[in-house]
Amino acid sequence: MSQHFGEHLTLDGYGGNETQLDNQQVVFDFLDKLPELLGMHKMTEPEVFHSDGNDIKDPGGWTGVVTIAESHISIHTFPKRGFASADVYTCKNGMDNDFIIKYFNEAFGFKEIETHFLLRGAKYPAENIY
Repeated sequence: MSQHFGEHLTLDGYGGNETQLDNQQVVFDFLDKLPELLGMHKMTEPEVFHSDGNDIKDPGGWTGVVTIAESHISIHTFPKRGFASADVYTCKNGMDNDFIIKYFNEAFGFKEIETHFLLRGAKYPAENIY
């Protein structure tokens, strides 16, 4: 018998606040506080890096990730486009998606948020196989 391994929520925010999206501390705080609010456990402090833009479609912004015992949370911001993309991936079941969406919106002030929710590891074995 198998069970699913975990849950993965993807969030794409549009029309966000340029100042908030371009603020390293706001991005850090988003990653730093969310695990505890979800009852998860940080294994590392969040790491946030600035990325320069390119001439293709990326005007630059911040990329951050926090490793949690339950998996990871990541975000990429594109302040000049008012856009951010985030992932919350966990082996826990029953993630509070509505809370995460609200938290994402409060941090960056989006006009619209698109989400996708996936069950990961649909054939994850219930017991060790080796």
